Amino acid sequence: MASLSTKVKLYCTANSKTADFGPEGNVSLQDDSDGKGPYIASWSVDGLDKPTDAQLAAHDTAGDTEETNNTVRSTRKAAYGDIGDQLDEIYKDIDAWKVRIKAVKDANPKS
Repeated sequence: MASLSTKVKLYCTANSKTADFGPEGNVSLQDDSDGKGPYIASWSVDGLDKPTDAQLAAHDTAGDTEETNNTVRSTRKAAYGDIGDQLDEIYKDIDAWKVRIKAVKDANPKS
């Protein structure tokens, strides 16, 4: 099940808005550690009503995919290495670089 923050981001994006969870942000999530899980503590997204549970649940599958792809992106980024090193590798042997990058992508497919 996708996290609440991911579903809120997708809900806002689907409505052409942006969720900002920062200290001065327009959305605040809270978890009281009472076993009920996180919830929206404050909502001030201009021009968009706070989502209902059903509206958030509608983004659960897409949220799962987004979170899986974020993990894949992070894994790929670490495997690709520093961009400067990649540029040097491309300069020295672009074909070897292509093979290495394809192997990383094949080993870490996106959903």
